[in-house]
Amino acid sequence: LQRIGLQLRATLENITRLRAEGEDFRWYLKLKCGNCGEVSEKWQYLRLMDSAPLKGGRGSATMVQKCKLCSRENSIGTVLTQLQAEDSEKFKTIVEFECRGLEPVDFQPQAGFAAEGAESGTPFNDINLLEKDWNDYDEKTKESVGIYEVTHKFVKC
Repeated sequence: LQRIGLQLRATLENITRLRAEGEDFRWYLKLKCGNCGEVSEKWQYLRLMDSAPLKGGRGSATMVQKCKLCSRENSIGTVLTQLQAEDSEKFKTIVEFECRGLEPVDFQPQAGFAAEGAESGTPFNDINLLEKDWNDYDEKTKESVGIYEVTHKFVKC
């Protein structure tokens, strides 16, 4: 079992508590087989709410799949942490993956992020970070808010 953290870095403008919202949040990943090195061509998503049994009654994981190339059964699970605004422009682990033979090699942020106005607490829901940039307007403070230059990296935990 190997734990790999997904770290996100973004420039936050007048926004706080950027986070992945809900158990149905989709983590879009490209996954690599730890046995033969085959990488998935398509983006695959993991959700916290998903659970699949491991062979031989060894518990469960978020995703269990057989490698197309070497037929090895691999699995990956998720553990959630949260990005806070004081971490603007710093890499911060937002989720950890429990990897058993499957390793994430790429991440694509999409819809489902949430945040709040830094001064006002105004909720901003269903933020889509596919373009790596997002902006809106906080009516309470009459200020623009935004999340810019979203980048990521994977780290061993």
